[in-house]
This record gives sequence, structure tokens and C-alpha cells, in this order.
Amino acid sequence: MLALVGAKPRHNATLVDHLILAGCVILGKTNLSEWANFRSTHSVSGWSGRGGQTRNPYALDRSPSGSSSGSGAAAAANLTAIAVGTETDGSILSPSAASSLVGIKPTVGLVSRTGVIPLAHSQDTAGPMARSVADAALLLTALVCADKQDPSTNASGRKAAADYARAVRPDGLKGKKIGVARKGFTGYHGPTDAIFEEALAAMKAAGAIIIDPADLPTAGQFDGDELTVLLYEFKADLNAYLGALGPNAPVKSLKDVIVFNEKVKARELAFFGQEHMLHAQKLGGLTTQTYQKALEKCRRLSRAEGIDAVMTKYALDAMVAPTQGPVWLIDLANGDAGSGGSSTSPAAVAGYPSITVPAGYYFGLPVGVSFWGKAWSEATLIECAAGFEHATRVRKPPKFLPTAHFA
Repeated sequence: MLALVGAKPRHNATLVDHLILAGCVILGKTNLSEWANFRSTHSVSGWSGRGGQTRNPYALDRSPSGSSSGSGAAAAANLTAIAVGTETDGSILSPSAASSLVGIKPTVGLVSRTGVIPLAHSQDTAGPMARSVADAALLLTALVCADKQDPSTNASGRKAAADYARAVRPDGLKGKKIGVARKGFTGYHGPTDAIFEEALAAMKAAGAIIIDPADLPTAGQFDGDELTVLLYEFKADLNAYLGALGPNAPVKSLKDVIVFNEKVKARELAFFGQEHMLHAQKLGGLTTQTYQKALEKCRRLSRAEGIDAVMTKYALDAMVAPTQGPVWLIDLANGDAGSGGSSTSPAAVAGYPSITVPAGYYFGLPVGVSFWGKAWSEATLIECAAGFEHATRVRKPPKFLPTAHFA
């Protein structure tokens, strides 16, 4: 975003220091959906006032999705072996699925958020994006860290696996009990459903025990409350981040950002506004009853009455659904059209882990499937994803076509 041009953090993000300690070479930063795709109700994924429009390497007129748009495009296009994205709801999984990648959204608290520009602390987490389950698992191991500056990571040292690469097994689906979440996550796009049915057949052939359906009873019941939580936390968390950024930061608060954007609106607000920012700025603090009630409802419906309830009822190892449909055309006039469906919200709102894996293509446009589970179940989900990847091997490199291949 233009508002932070010239700003320099006092320190690396904690996760960056951990990557360097693990031997990673940091190539640079990618162009993302500005302010985590949370500036406007009509935002365009992959667009920022500073960097312009990121494109999808499978079809250059298609969205890379977001908000970790450039991370997904860079890894898919072989510009880097691995990339880090951040997710509040869908921002790792959606661009990974859009670019035929493996993306892991960890349990909130597995990876430190210190130094990461926030959206909402209840759901924010960084995670890996890569072309294979093995690469994503290696990166996840390097990202894990307990951090005194981020209290959410207090349990990370006890709950994390020592090496997630050990979970990358070709027979990872054998004996796994997988619940199929259909209601709310299928039926919106016939070709996506067809790819999903083929994926389920492949899982069964690889030794998985498929429980179909194993629907999430609370699917879609907390969407409005999730937005309320995000708006309240966005204001509080962003103010805290900007206030501590340092003397060279051009803006110190959400209010400053709103004013700055208006001053440069010819560049920043040319295609969409800042409705979410304006809404958030009007809200009170995190002690307000509206926020507290919405947060309690989100956690209850996504956890105890949602994922935990279904997985306990059927004694599941994981749940599965299509990640989303094929990506939409880039449309600066109208904003993101969406793909008609997404399964990212339950795990995102719960703060639980999920992983998307390439499952197929529709006119050359990638489609993925997502496995999700209870808190701290990353190793089990990686086993499922690795087994599925080994059984299907569907991923194809992009050809940078000007448009989808309809021949």
C-alpha cells in the first residue's frame, strides 16, 4: 500500500528470522491484495496501489485470488521454490488452489505473528505455499516457533511436531477416516463437483474410509458474526501495529490511513474504495458487548458445535471439501466475482488447520480440495494430503496463457 512507502520495521518478523536460521534464502516480497483484501467490499484480489495487478500464471486474465496473491503466483510460476502467505480466512488456501499449489493454514498459534501486518488476531496466521506437499511440510517445520511477543504461540512448543516432513507418506490416506462436508460446500458448480467426486474415488482407492456425508451443522451460520469480529479486531490490531512501527512510518493509525488514501485517491481509490476501513473506524474497542458476543458465537459454532462435533461424532481423522471453484476473471470495474463457493471459513473462524491440494483442472483452470481437522492436527492433515498427492499426481505447471484454454 502507498501509505507505508518508506516505512521500515525496527526488526524482522519473527518468522523471517526463523527462516534465515533454517538456511532459507529470502528472495524478497511479493505483490499482495492490499490490506489483506479487507479495505473494501468490492476489492480486487492481487491489486495494490503500490504494485498494480498480480496475475494468475495459468491464465493471465484470471484472478490470482488473495490475499496472498503474489506468494501463490510466484511459487506456481517457479520464481521461488516456496513462499509464505498469511491467512485470516482463505488468504493462503484460495490463492494456493487458484494456482494449483499446496497451501497450509496452520492452527492459530503454531506460527508467530510478530512483525506481520495484522487483520484480526483471532484468525491471523502465516503458512506455507509450495508446489508439493513435501516442500510445504519442510517450510512449515521452519516456520514453527513459540514467541513471547505473541501469546497465541504459548502452546506451540508442546503441540508442534518436531518435523512435519515425516508426515509426508505416500500411503498417508491408508486407514484414514475422512468425512465429506457437502452441505454448503458443493453444488455450486457442476465441473467442480465432478472433480471432487473423482478426488473422493481416488482417496477411497488409496485406502481411506470415506464417511459421506459428514456435513457441518453450523455451516454458514457465523458469516455475519465473523465479519463483525474482523472489523473490530482490524481497527484494534492495525492501530497497535502502526503505532509501534517506528518514527519513519507515514501513518500511525487506521484513521491516518483513511485520510492518506483520500489524499492520493486517484491512485489508491481508483478502482474500489475503503468501506471496510471506514466501518471499522466507527466501531468501539474490544470490550464492547457486540464484539464479545460475536466472538463467542463464532468460536462456539465453528468449534464445539462445528468441526469438533462432527469429527467426534464420526471419529474422523479429517474432513474434506472442494476448496473453491475455478478462479474468476480480473474485473477492476466490479471487483472480485468469486468462484461461487469456498470451504475456507470453518477452519479459519475456529483457528484450526487446513491444507489444500491440487485436484484437477477445468479448461486449464486449477481446482483444489481441502482437508481440515481439529486444532494442532497438521501432521495428520499432511499425511492425508501427501497420500492424495501421491495417488493423483494431477499438478501441471502453468503455461502463462493469455486466457483460459477453451479449445
